[in-house]
Parts: sequence; C-alpha cells; structure tokens
Amino acid sequence: MRARIDWKYALGLQLSDPGFDFSVLSEFRSRLVEGGKERLLLQKLLEGCKERAYLKARGRVRTDSTHVLGALRLLSKWERAAETMRAALNALASVAPEWLREHADPEWFERYGRRIEDQRLPKGKEAREEYLKTVGADGMRLLAHIDDAHTPQSLKELAQVETLRRLWEQHYETSGGGIRVLDPKEMPEAARRIESPYEVEARYSTKRSMSWVGYKVHLTESCDEGLPHLITDVHTTAATATDVKQLPAIQQRGSQRVECRLPSN
Repeated sequence: MRARIDWKYALGLQLSDPGFDFSVLSEFRSRLVEGGKERLLLQKLLEGCKERAYLKARGRVRTDSTHVLGALRLLSKWERAAETMRAALNALASVAPEWLREHADPEWFERYGRRIEDQRLPKGKEAREEYLKTVGADGMRLLAHIDDAHTPQSLKELAQVETLRRLWEQHYETSGGGIRVLDPKEMPEAARRIESPYEVEARYSTKRSMSWVGYKVHLTESCDEGLPHLITDVHTTAATATDVKQLPAIQQRGSQRVECRLPSN
C-alpha cells in the first residue's frame, strides 16, 4: 500500500497515506488461528465467487501439495536429546524451582545451562556417543524423580516433560542395568519421530528431490475451462501424510460446500 498507487486508489486513500503498521496483519492472522476461524475468509470469498458464477457446482478441481518449513532449528541427534532435556529442566524451573533444586544433579546446571550447539559438543564419534549416553542417563534420572508418588501431579503433566518421555522412548532403552542408544533402524518411522522439543508436531519428509522438516499443505484449485482458477480448499497436515490419503476428506469438504451453497428451487 505504501508503494503501489493502484492499491491506494482501490482503497480510496490519499497518495500520502503511510498505510497500516506491519504488525496489524500478523496480529489479525494470529487472532484468526487462535479462534479457529481461519477458513471463514476463504469460505466467504468462495460464496461470492459462486454467486457470480465463477465456480460451478460440479466443476473440475485438482489437488497438489507443497512443503511448509517448521519454525525450528534443525538438530542433530546429540543436539535434539540434550535440547529436549534442557527444555524440560527450564519448564520445571519456571513452575517449581525449589523442587528442581532438590532433585537436579549439580552438573546439570553446567551441562544444560546454555543452548546446545554442535560446536560446543565433544569432538569425535566415540566422545559424542558417550555424551549421548550421559544425556540419556540424566533424562532417565529426571523422569524417575518425576514419576515418584510424592511429585506434584502438575509437574508430571507438563508438556515438556511428556516430550522428554516420548523422545527418550524413541532414542534409548535400558539394558542390563545400563542405558543403550537405539540404532537409527530401531527408531520409530518418520511419522512418529520428534524432530524438535519446541515444535513436536513437525516431521521430516521427502517429496521427489525435496526434503524438509515441518508440515505439508494441500491446495485444491478449480480448473474449469473458461473460468478463473480459484483455490477452493486448503488443508495442512503432517509432512509425512501421503497426498492420496487426503483425497476423501477433500472431496467430502467440497461436497459439503457445494450442498450448502446451492440455491433452493
């Protein structure tokens, strides 16, 4: 709006109008998502297009998907385990600092006090594998304290603690009184594997030559000859969701949309 004269003309603004602050759109989008109303704008637009005969009741559509990157830092297995432990400790420190001081090992404050980054990890394969075992043992001790009958229920239900538990189940197992790091082939498939403790729904996936960590958005477009091509459905899934399995849900939403918009005779 600040740079385009045609937009100012369409909105009835003066040429000197500075436009709205950049944060307005972001805040508006956040309110839509928080209220679960993100489909209302698209639905209203499609209703107007149908009234103007831009959309046919039983027209042709096509669907494809594309990747959506998660808002996260890509982590190695060493970073992922230690960051998950750090996230759980930070959450506990914010709600129950006295409990954490009583149960945390003194070296944890040094080991997990700063963000875990690859350049600060031990060098060499053997040293890193030993570090991964150390982190695993720390997590096991913390979970044992949390599972104690005297631990407040509110601590057991923290999301970060649940993430720690889930990731430890995916990366470790107890064996002969010790802890063993699972081989990558023994870990869950990508659809279940946690990639970051800060965005637990993001998944690693590939599509042709593309690989990413995040989500997948499925876009459906009308494609009738002689009519505008319009986006009629948007649906976001886990990155590992296969395209073909989304078709029944897309068709159902499309049929419901047509049924509610067809004029009565």
